[in-house]
Amino acid sequence: YIPVSKSAIVESERAVSIYVDNSFSMEAVGKNGTLLEQAKSKAAEIAKAYKPSDKFQLLTNDFEARHQRLMNREEFLQQLDEVKVSPASKNVSEILSRQQETLNSAHASKPLAFILSDFQKTMADVDKIKADTALSIRFVPFESQKAANVFIDSCWFSSPVRKVNETIHLLAKIKNLSDESVENMPVKLLINGTQKSPGSVTIPSNGTVIDTLSFTLTETGWQDGEISVADHPITFDDNCFFSFEIAAQLNILCINGGNENVYLNVLYGKDSSFVYKNSSEKQIDYSGFNADQLIILNELNSISSGLAQELIKYVRKGGSLIIFPGQDMNANSYNEMLQSLGCNGYGSMQASSMKVSKINLDDDVYKEVFTKLNDNLDLPVVNKHYAFTKNTKTTEQPLLTLENKESFLSKYSVDKGKVYLSAVSLNKEFSNFVQHAIFVPTFFKIALLSVTNNRLSYTIGKDESFDYDKMQLTGDNVFHLVNKDLSFDVIPEHRMMNNVYSIFIHNQIKGAGNYHLTTDGKTLATYSFNYDRKESDLRCYTPSELEDLAKGYHVNNAEIIKADLPSMSKQLAQLESGIQLWKYCIIFALIFFAAEELLLRLWR
Repeated sequence: YIPVSKSAIVESERAVSIYVDNSFSMEAVGKNGTLLEQAKSKAAEIAKAYKPSDKFQLLTNDFEARHQRLMNREEFLQQLDEVKVSPASKNVSEILSRQQETLNSAHASKPLAFILSDFQKTMADVDKIKADTALSIRFVPFESQKAANVFIDSCWFSSPVRKVNETIHLLAKIKNLSDESVENMPVKLLINGTQKSPGSVTIPSNGTVIDTLSFTLTETGWQDGEISVADHPITFDDNCFFSFEIAAQLNILCINGGNENVYLNVLYGKDSSFVYKNSSEKQIDYSGFNADQLIILNELNSISSGLAQELIKYVRKGGSLIIFPGQDMNANSYNEMLQSLGCNGYGSMQASSMKVSKINLDDDVYKEVFTKLNDNLDLPVVNKHYAFTKNTKTTEQPLLTLENKESFLSKYSVDKGKVYLSAVSLNKEFSNFVQHAIFVPTFFKIALLSVTNNRLSYTIGKDESFDYDKMQLTGDNVFHLVNKDLSFDVIPEHRMMNNVYSIFIHNQIKGAGNYHLTTDGKTLATYSFNYDRKESDLRCYTPSELEDLAKGYHVNNAEIIKADLPSMSKQLAQLESGIQLWKYCIIFALIFFAAEELLLRLWR
């Protein structure tokens, strides 16, 4: 025989692992139907090319428990018939690693791993394949007739603040991965099942467009959203689900070191959007912190260790904290807490008079507040202030800056929450800040931004948990995760830590949509799940590119088998046993025998 493969011929029982790519991209159409149906047909052909006594593993993107073992050929073919399209997606390195685990347990002399896939460039990470010379790898690539797809990549709001009866701007990123432009493609937006602002987009070939969809809402609470386009035959990514909450009211707690501040009382206490409460530093109800979106420390001269610990937990869980220092402040008591939060600390008192000279218009606090700033803008005058000591690693974002370049008001992002540090007390001896026109929009916007915005959506198969902290279960009540459109209702696992529930999905969600978290029949929150957009990019490696890639990364134990040839069995026979020469020996022997007979007869 003439050897074709690099591996030696094996006569003993074989262990063969066959991966069938059942991701969404395999719904694309090839020469003989969808790529998935072609892959299943070739997988059956591969199994039948080996002996009935050989052992087989079937592997798909779902990594099901029943597929983590070897089986006989009849059972393999039975399970192969049941393979369907799945939202899961795996990389080549992950697939081979799982195949090696199963094949190594078989202790076969020369294990084989087949990968039947379209080999999308997003999943074919050949560079991460770990070398295993004992394993023979067979890549079987499938090619679609036309690799084109238009899909919704993602969406987000133009502003983190959303209120009823105000225009909300939603941005949607739409991609066209094809060689032809798309003209006037309709884009639909549904909010709570009602269509809003119909529109259309024109996208150049292999281009991206960010479309703005505007709408208004008249009711508070959780909102279910869906953006959709129509593109065939790849449709799994034509819909993008999202959800968000518009809070009915925002709870603000002001902890006062002395008297209540009249300016804060007027700003927050007179607006129906806020539930504003004052509390003395000697009568603090720590248990109520979870219900507050914003806490203000107003002129406390010192912070007790107990209050500091509760505020640290509050901020890290997603709360917002504003600090106005006291006139006779014990800086050390503040700085211990601020250091734990990763913020700059308070330093010495500076008695020099100066003005605020700069507003950070790029920050969310001041976005959409000013249309234009004059060169001679009148900003607050400061008589005295506390300087800040600089820590090496902070997330400081100056909002207002003094003439000497020091911070007057700064924002810090701490885990899920925010801290706002003021260099001055609200006392008029420090500055005229409370009487200045910029005071109201600054702290009104900070309050609005203190609402914790949940993620608009999660990715199926990637995000396996989320947090909920708005209430605690009582009695025999349990959480349910419900999607009526998909007839889905499960009781998810949940664990509580620091009054926050962590809710675990455990790969139970298979369909994209808006899922409601409920208990005792009441909806608590909405969480949206979308399919992984990694599958949306249909650009794949050709067989020759795949071969060059394997050689380039020294994957020397890999062979490329062409799926479009009529006989897979013949290719496998040559790879396993080489080009057999015995038939040619017999043919030539018969030819020479016939020639000899002719010569003997004719020579006479």
